[in-house]
Amino acid sequence: MSGAPRRAAPLRWTAGRARAGIAAIGRGAVLAALALAALIPLAALLVLALTPLWGSWTAVTLDGQGRRRLPAGVLPSAGDGWFTRVVNLPTEALRPIFGAGFLRAVCLFLTALAVAVIPLTAPPLLAGIRQVSSGVRTLSGRWAGIPIPSPYRPYPGHGPRFRWLLSDPATWRDLCWTTVNATVGLLLSLTPGAVAAYGALNMLQGLLALPGRPGGAGTAAELLLRGGVLAALGLWSGPALLRCYGLLARLMLAKPGANELNRRITHLTQTRAETIDASAAEIRRIERDLHDGAQARLVAIGMALDAAERFLGTQPETARELLLDARGNSAQALAELRGLVRGIHPPVLADRGLTDAVRALALEAPLPVSVHSDLTGRLPAPVESAAYFTVSELLANVAKHARATSASVRIRIGERLLTVTVADDGYGGADPSVGTGLRGLQRRLSAFDGTLTIDSPLGGPTAITLELPR
Repeated sequence: MSGAPRRAAPLRWTAGRARAGIAAIGRGAVLAALALAALIPLAALLVLALTPLWGSWTAVTLDGQGRRRLPAGVLPSAGDGWFTRVVNLPTEALRPIFGAGFLRAVCLFLTALAVAVIPLTAPPLLAGIRQVSSGVRTLSGRWAGIPIPSPYRPYPGHGPRFRWLLSDPATWRDLCWTTVNATVGLLLSLTPGAVAAYGALNMLQGLLALPGRPGGAGTAAELLLRGGVLAALGLWSGPALLRCYGLLARLMLAKPGANELNRRITHLTQTRAETIDASAAEIRRIERDLHDGAQARLVAIGMALDAAERFLGTQPETARELLLDARGNSAQALAELRGLVRGIHPPVLADRGLTDAVRALALEAPLPVSVHSDLTGRLPAPVESAAYFTVSELLANVAKHARATSASVRIRIGERLLTVTVADDGYGGADPSVGTGLRGLQRRLSAFDGTLTIDSPLGGPTAITLELPR
């Protein structure tokens, strides 16, 4: 019983590949139809653009007898070359019918008519090409797994639409894509289907070959083998070439830098969510510290004062003890409030800057901490605050977990980055995936486009470097 599923697995895989190949061939046919459909407005645009050029060329280069008339030194290489012959083909066909003079008047009329009609007819044609390109962008993301964002500028609501279309770089990318799509795009989209169809035709010929005819059996076997290989090759290459088509479409249709912009948007969305979570956690911490610390002590002070007021006339010693207890609680509540304020924004950081604030942290640390700084001026307050609290957390981790005997803080300022390195001689092994502390620091720095690099092999030493844009 166990052998049947094992034999069925390759069959299911083959059937899945065949279905994917058939779907890719069908989607390639749809994309090829779109490529051919875009050629109609493109050809109309070319006719509109070339008509005034041909008309003005013909009107200028014809004399009264129908011969070409070129001033000396103008297009010396044209002469009777291929360019002149191609441009003059309509002229040579129409001149015997209308005559040179009437043909010149017709050419001038066509030139004026085309120049007047282009602003009216070009916008719908360009809009048609834009619709086809938008369809390719949508289908590329849906079928090839390569999404292409729309790069079009919004219409401002005033001014000629023709000028707006011509000023949009996406319009010119659509025109280039239409040309490429009609050549390379058709090749990528139709090749798998053509190869598979040719292979199926060979297999059909092999099945219809009569064994009794001379050489019939050998021919049938060859046709079946060749047809099977070609059909399998077409089905197998369908998804790969469809993805290549999507990559080509993104290369031609996507706005330059769109991938970087999407990556940046994703990063900003993630960091914004993490910053909001970190801010909410910080607010909850402040509320908890106020509720469990200073608020509880202030409530105790109030109760002690009420009791002292009752005992003041009858039991002065008891009232005195209660007042002493209230004074002690008030001192502790004041110290806790000062610590809470320092946790929000230390006064030394606001008054003296990052270097002196880090030196104050080093003096309060339970182990020797040396501070070296190249920073001379002040940095923006958010940058100083992020760097200070990160260093404070890192020094606290050193004191709690590193089993170190000494630590050092190195502050370096560059042209674009503030770099702070906290090193210790502990046993190492710091890993952000194990605990939440280092991961929280990374989230905090990411809100400023900062990074946290950890070098902490087992056995130590540990060096953690944070970088923040200035």
